[in-house]
Amino acid sequence: MAFLDTTYKRKSAVLTAIIATLVVLFLFLFGLKYYDPPLEFGIAVNFGTSDDGSGDIQPTEELMPMEEQAAVAEENVQESVQETAEKESVSEEVATQDNEEALAVQKKKEAKLKLDADNKAKLEKEKAEKAKRDAAEKTKKEQEAKKQQLDALMGGLNSKGKATGGEGDGKVAGDKGKPTGDPNETGYYVGGGDGNYRLGNRKALSKPQPDKGCNEEALVFVSIYVDRSGKVISARPGEKGSTSTSACLLQSAKEAALKTTFDPDDSASARQPGMIIYVFSFN
Repeated sequence: MAFLDTTYKRKSAVLTAIIATLVVLFLFLFGLKYYDPPLEFGIAVNFGTSDDGSGDIQPTEELMPMEEQAAVAEENVQESVQETAEKESVSEEVATQDNEEALAVQKKKEAKLKLDADNKAKLEKEKAEKAKRDAAEKTKKEQEAKKQQLDALMGGLNSKGKATGGEGDGKVAGDKGKPTGDPNETGYYVGGGDGNYRLGNRKALSKPQPDKGCNEEALVFVSIYVDRSGKVISARPGEKGSTSTSACLLQSAKEAALKTTFDPDDSASARQPGMIIYVFSFN
C-alpha cells in the first residue's frame, strides 16, 4: 500500500493499532455502568388501608371491621376444635379396628402354625411307620428269596409247591433229585452224596462233615487242590454258588475240606483242582 511505503509509516500504523486496542479494552472494563431497570429514587412505603395496625400477616385488600373479624376468628376456632375432635375420634376408631384386626391376624397365624406343626408331626410319624413297614417287608422278601434259592439248590427239601406225592430212596418224605434234573433218570445227587465231591473220576474216601454249631442254613462251595496221594493240600471256601459269607460257615467248611481224602492217582496232576459242596441245614 502507498501509505505504508516507508518503515516509519508502518511502525506508526502498528503503534496506532495497539493504542486503539488498549483504549477499547479500558472503556469496556472501566467505562460507565447502567442499570436495567433503572434505579428508583424516593422512600418505599408499605401497603395499608389505615393509619394504625399490628400483626405479621400482610393483607392484600381493605380490612373488614374489627367486630366482623372477631366473629370470623371465633367461628374459625370452633371449626378447628370440631375438626380436631373428629380427627381424634377417627384416629381412636382406626386404632381400635387396627388392634382388633391385628389380634385376629395374630390368632389366625398362631392357629395356622399349630396346624402346620401337627400336620408335620403326623407326616413324620406316617413316614417313619412306612419306612419301618418297608424295611420289614424287604427283610421278609430277602429271607423268602434266600430260602427259595436254598431250597432249589438243596433239591427241594423245603419245597412249598403244589404237587403231591414223592419219590426217592431216602427215609423222609420228599422228591429226591435236582430241580434241573431229568424225571426219567434214576441217579440221585443230593445232600452229602458223592455228587458234592467233585474231582474228575476220583472218588472221595473220607468225608468228614463240617461242624453244625453255626446254626445257619446255607450252601458253601469250597474249591480244593488234591495231590496224587489223594490228600487235600489247599481249600478255599465261599466260591461262586455259596449262599452265605458267614465266617463260621466258611471256617467250618474249610476245616472239613482239608480233612477229606480221595483215592490216589499216580497219573493225576500234582495239584488237581476240584470242588466240595457242603449243605448246612437245621435238619
